[in-house]
Amino acid sequence: MPRNLRTRAAVVLVVLLGSLWYLYPPKKAINLGLDLQGGIHLVLGVETDKHVASQTDRAAEDFKAALERRGIAARRVAREGLASIVVELASPQSWNDALTVANEFQSFDRSDEDQAAGRFRLTMQSRAVARLRDDAVRQGVETIRNRVDQFGVAEPTITRQGDDRILIQLPGVQDPERAKALIGKTALLEFKLVDEKADVEAAVQGRVPEGDEVLYQRRVDKQTKVERKIPYVVQKRTLLTGAELTRAEVNADPNAPGNWQVSIEFTANGARIFGEITEQNVGRHLAIVLDGVLQSAPRINERIPGGRAVITGQFTVDEARDLAIVLRAGALPAPVTVLEERTVGPSLGADSIRQGMIAIAASAIAVVLFMVIYYRLSGLIADVALVLNLLILLACMAAFGATLTLPGIAGIALTIGMAVDTNILIFERIREEMRVGKTPRASIDAGFSRALRTIIDTHLTVMVTAAILYNFGTGPVKGFAVSLFVGLAASLFTAYFFTRLLFDVVYMGRRKVETISI
Repeated sequence: MPRNLRTRAAVVLVVLLGSLWYLYPPKKAINLGLDLQGGIHLVLGVETDKHVASQTDRAAEDFKAALERRGIAARRVAREGLASIVVELASPQSWNDALTVANEFQSFDRSDEDQAAGRFRLTMQSRAVARLRDDAVRQGVETIRNRVDQFGVAEPTITRQGDDRILIQLPGVQDPERAKALIGKTALLEFKLVDEKADVEAAVQGRVPEGDEVLYQRRVDKQTKVERKIPYVVQKRTLLTGAELTRAEVNADPNAPGNWQVSIEFTANGARIFGEITEQNVGRHLAIVLDGVLQSAPRINERIPGGRAVITGQFTVDEARDLAIVLRAGALPAPVTVLEERTVGPSLGADSIRQGMIAIAASAIAVVLFMVIYYRLSGLIADVALVLNLLILLACMAAFGATLTLPGIAGIALTIGMAVDTNILIFERIREEMRVGKTPRASIDAGFSRALRTIIDTHLTVMVTAAILYNFGTGPVKGFAVSLFVGLAASLFTAYFFTRLLFDVVYMGRRKVETISI
């Protein structure tokens, strides 16, 4: 056998062994999509207005602090509406100084100015509001993706839809309630001081001191399973948030057997702030608030310099793990609501796989029989190349960790037709060369070389289309694009390189060839 044939045969052998390696064991090789193994499909709506409102509240606090640093007293600095801040100065004499401070807030415009009353309004510019809305959705997608990655879902689909929606597909997840709780939890962790002097009963009845709010702690009696809500009056001012967290781990609660807690650790800056808070408020209670619900309010006995704290709240182990996940992934910038929910059972996925496999097998058998009957030995060579093509396709999907979806199965079926079509182009070109009187060997050489340009043109055109579908599509569309792209790439190798190798082994190695079985 000539040396070039041995080299090409070695290449094919390496590809074959590599494909078999990536496909063993088959159950762990290829990830199945939502439509094949079941799971949940969610469409979330992001409440972008709340993000704009919260940022306006934060700007109001920053503006009030800036006034205090300059010694300017204000009767009121508060948000009104969605993105406006009303400022009422204690003395009109500080008007010019207050305007100087307002000029530092460049994303706000002044209006409704009344110098005599010391009153004006700051309104967030429309482009700043639009940017905050966009940021809320973008950050929401990234935060949810981080949570799902830590949750351990293989090949999830998390993409933006429109202006304020997020599409989520979680294959293999059969507990939609836990998944929704994990994904939809805002996870805004705040540390606030309890107002020790406030009258809790009066605050519950509506007489809340200015600068305070009423929050409730949930307590469940283990024996009766009755839930109680214990009210606390806490200061509205947030001293520290979960944005400064670096670690969140689950531990057993040593003070409550059967319960679990979450140990947290702050960044260097967070540890410094936490140390200052505990040092300045020894003897007071520090409320740990998650999404507006008070989890615990431990008493500060001494300064805590290490930047470590514990969140308790009668958590089960799953609740504690999910809380640790969302704390590590970060808080959502805005609350989300479930707009659409679908659960796909594994039995439906099994039916889809069975029907898809039947479709592929039927199409493959039809193609194999046609090629053998119409092209005889050459058709058999094309069928062997087709088997290698499918093997390479599945191996590549396993190697790259691609997800096989129902449209992906359709892409495999389409690949079968495209692969055989490539062989047909070559075979018909060989026939044309033989009709003009060329020898069999010359016809084979001319048929493969002259059909190459057409083969490359057709394959590249469809592969570019598949790449566009993958880039702009979502979910099942991407599954179809992946299987089609990889299948066509494998077809270029098998239909031209491998088929030519078999032709050379069968025909070109003989001393004299009279006819070709084609």
